[in-house]
Amino acid sequence: MSIDTDPKDTDAQLYWRANLRLMASLLGIWAAVSFGAGILLRPFLDQFSIGGAPLGFWFAQQGSIFVFVILIFYYAHAADKLEARFTGDRVDPVSDDAGDSS
Repeated sequence: MSIDTDPKDTDAQLYWRANLRLMASLLGIWAAVSFGAGILLRPFLDQFSIGGAPLGFWFAQQGSIFVFVILIFYYAHAADKLEARFTGDRVDPVSDDAGDSS
């Protein structure tokens, strides 16, 4: 007995697998920065300072947030490329004709 699989289901599964891999790697980076720099490496990083605050404390309080925001922008860019790879085209939301009544 042969099971026919829809190619779109396979592409969708591959897309989500790649998307989850991307998210997991970016969250891993964020966890490493916030846990590593804010907790594990704090004694070493406290030798340096930013704005009068020890660097380890700065990473624990603000540095991980900055890294998270940078990762959000990177994810938006990478997800756009990933979607274009799996759909074969690029959707530009600015030039969307949804509001066009003609």
